[in-house]
Amino acid sequence: MTSSGVGHRAGSAPAGEAGTPGGDDPGEPGRRRAGHRAEVPRSRRIAQRLLIGLVVLLLLVGAGTAAVLTAPGLARRLGLPVSASVDPPAPVTFVPQLAALGTDGPAPTAAGVGKVLDSRVAGLGDLTGVVLDPARPQTPLWQRNPAEPQVPASSTKLLTTGAALLSLDPQTRFTTTVVAGPTPDSVVLVGGGDPTLSSLPAGRESVYPGAAHLDDLVAQVRAARGAKPLTTVYVDDSRYSGAPLAPGWDPADIAGGNLTPMVPAMLDGGRLDPTALDGARTPTPTEDVARALGQRLGAATVAVKQGRATPSAAALGSVASPPLTELVHTALTNSDNILAEAIGREVARNAGAPASFEGATASVTKVLTAHGIDVSAVKLSDNSGLSTNDRIPASVLASVLTPAAAPLGTDPRTPALRPILDGLPVAAGTGTLVDRYTAGTPNGDARGWVRAKTGTLTGTNALAGVVPDVDGRLLVFAFMSNGPDPVGARPRLDALAAALRGCGCR
Repeated sequence: MTSSGVGHRAGSAPAGEAGTPGGDDPGEPGRRRAGHRAEVPRSRRIAQRLLIGLVVLLLLVGAGTAAVLTAPGLARRLGLPVSASVDPPAPVTFVPQLAALGTDGPAPTAAGVGKVLDSRVAGLGDLTGVVLDPARPQTPLWQRNPAEPQVPASSTKLLTTGAALLSLDPQTRFTTTVVAGPTPDSVVLVGGGDPTLSSLPAGRESVYPGAAHLDDLVAQVRAARGAKPLTTVYVDDSRYSGAPLAPGWDPADIAGGNLTPMVPAMLDGGRLDPTALDGARTPTPTEDVARALGQRLGAATVAVKQGRATPSAAALGSVASPPLTELVHTALTNSDNILAEAIGREVARNAGAPASFEGATASVTKVLTAHGIDVSAVKLSDNSGLSTNDRIPASVLASVLTPAAAPLGTDPRTPALRPILDGLPVAAGTGTLVDRYTAGTPNGDARGWVRAKTGTLTGTNALAGVVPDVDGRLLVFAFMSNGPDPVGARPRLDALAAALRGCGCR
């Protein structure tokens, strides 16, 4: 597994300033003429002596620090002589701290994996699972009913994000636009499928890192419209079609914080509190964003109506979401249902299918099939896994994760799917695993090592991801259990992944 997003670009350190630094007193000129010497304040003389003493101490610590004194800008600030022949510092060389896992270490065996897992499956009810070495995926290291479809819960998001990464440009962004309305006192808000649009002011982040801000859009529209009064905000929500709630969704989950009606224009994923990951959501996301737009544009009262933008309407402003790879990361780490559904609809649009629940689920499975993943036993009613009607075998979850985790150059799908690994929650570290595998618990030794997508519904638990064993071999696992109470099943599934971390399994 290669590491990503680590480090800085190599570059040259600054060679120092050519001019003499100005003084600190008010009104003192920034530069003094040559030959003029000003009296140095006592406080500055003390500071210079302290700095000189510090540099001398650094020199005693190591000869490599001598290069510090050769920087002309620093020497001038310390009042030290400067040689005209001093060379600029050498370029900074970046040395990565993370490296890819190798494939030359001892390989686990099926007998070894079976020995540590078989003794830990008691109490997991109807368990389906599989363990693979992505460097040698042809023969599973362990499996139990891997082709049996089960309720997958949020592990469904692995299929949705996988299909998106395989079919869409990774830099795809979802754009929210405002255009001129049919009357001078109206505008049209055109939903672009970005549920992350933030209601917070600039400088404050919602649960969606890097989200576009409504205030930015408002500023653009205000600059384009001038001081014309505004009474009506039309909303063009034609980007999506079909029912706003999927089969198997419970409307009570809106107040519970799991969902909001799927529309192409909303604020903060429909959350009432933009900073509360699991806080209550709104049943009227379209009306809420339209009303917020109108109010921030100065309207005392806002009439919200449905209406399509005309092709000739003048553009007044637009803002865009973070790129797809970052949206995938957020959807997986936080298990965000609405964001996953929005990503699935873009897969459908790219495939020329309706951007509905039916069109999105059919498009996701179609894309996966085209890339060699057998989804014949998959049944989806949504793209987030919130529906209790969904069915996925553990083998399919593993079939998405395996190419994502494969060594580079061994599978043509790997470059596209690799961002999935970056989005997987980290045991006791991030997202939906932040409070699992914690120190002092039976599975605590695997904290920081297990990276996995969780899935939890009533009577359903899933855990699918990657973990390196003690010999440094990366393993892919997918476990699903239908039947037991989630409180009892979660630590048992955690124990399976922790056992893989704790053994060489030979």
